[in-house]
Amino acid sequence: MSPEERITLMKDIDLVLNEIRPHLAVDGGNIEVVDVTDDMKVKIKWLGNCENCSMSAMTMRAGVEQTIKSKYPSVTGVVAVNGLEV
Repeated sequence: MSPEERITLMKDIDLVLNEIRPHLAVDGGNIEVVDVTDDMKVKIKWLGNCENCSMSAMTMRAGVEQTIKSKYPSVTGVVAVNGLEV
């Protein structure tokens, strides 16, 4: 994937995450797309209260990963770069 394609995909995935951001914001949290690897893993960063939330792993699986994969089936996984991974 070219650098331009990566940037476009990251922006598109970020827009998809707007579907779940309101749910995160209720508890003072947010999420940021950091990168998409060549093997189609999306790297995210938890922000705000999500950084230390014990429910982040469940939110990752049931919310973030499911939302992204529903729009981008080629995504192989989602990982958090700040330690709270699935």
